[in-house]
Amino acid sequence: MTMTITQQIITIAAVVLGTMTTRFLPFLIFPEGKKPPAVVLYLGTVLPYAAIGLLVIYCLKDVPESGHYGLPELIAILFIVVLHKWKKSTLISIGGGTILYMVLVQTIFK
Repeated sequence: MTMTITQQIITIAAVVLGTMTTRFLPFLIFPEGKKPPAVVLYLGTVLPYAAIGLLVIYCLKDVPESGHYGLPELIAILFIVVLHKWKKSTLISIGGGTILYMVLVQTIFK
């Protein structure tokens, strides 16, 4: 089923409005001179770690069902940790780990 032009315009407008609201609302609620509440500062410090933890758990949720007992995942995780400790670059760590994992599962652990 395809959307009509009106439905497409309404959908795009809703997405634009939602995106602009989430981008501009924090600057309206907490102007430059105003200090944010303690709970907002606390969430700003703990949520990045919680999001990374959630991503790791999500990525590893199907490991017991794999035929290799999580060996390619473990190798890639160890590689990511070593690479990150060495280079201290998130982009290099994620990219290198992804490339290694894909090479492992497509060549060695078929």
